[in-house]
Amino acid sequence: MSHAEEEHDGDRRDFLYYATGGAGVVVAGAAVWPLVNQMNPSADVLALSSIRVDVSSVEPGTQLTVKWLGKPVFIRRRTEEEIAAARDVALEDLPDQGSENANAPNGADASDENRSLDESGEWLVMIGVCTHLGCVPLGDAGDFGGWFCPCHGSHYDTSGRIRRGPAPRNLPVPVAEFVDETTIKLG
Repeated sequence: MSHAEEEHDGDRRDFLYYATGGAGVVVAGAAVWPLVNQMNPSADVLALSSIRVDVSSVEPGTQLTVKWLGKPVFIRRRTEEEIAAARDVALEDLPDQGSENANAPNGADASDENRSLDESGEWLVMIGVCTHLGCVPLGDAGDFGGWFCPCHGSHYDTSGRIRRGPAPRNLPVPVAEFVDETTIKLG
C-alpha cells in the first residue's frame, strides 16, 4: 500500500468519525429538547401573568375576588370606618410589622398607608391565601373586622395584617396599580 493510499484511508476515516459524532450530537439534542422545553411556562400562565380587573361595580364595604396566577386575590373597597380602624392600630401591636407589599420599598412597615393601593386608603388588594397553611380566609369575619381563616383560627384586620392566630405574616400585597379610574392591573 502506497503512502497516498494510506493518507486517503486516513482522510476517509476522519470524515466518518466526524460525521458519526455530528449525527450523535443532533440526535442527543433532539432527544433532550422536549425535556428542556417542558420547563417553560405554559401559554395560559404567560397570558395570566398580568391581568386587568374592572372595579367599577365594587361598592364601599364590599370586595371582589379574582383568580390570578392560580391564587385568589381580594380587591376590597373599604369604608371610612374600616380605614380608620386600620390606621388606629399601633405597629407594636402587630405580630408582623413588615408591609408584605410588593409595591412598597424593602423594609417598609406594616402601617395601613404602606398596604393600601391608593393615598386615601380606600382600595386594598391582597393575595387571599392564609400565611399559615395556605387556606383561603373568609371576608368580613374575625375579631378585627377583616378576614378570618376558620381552618386554624388566624384573624386579620381591615388592612389584612395578622392580629391573632398561628399565621406568621400579613396577607401579601401583589404588584398592582390603577391604570385608569376603574381598572386595576395585577402583575
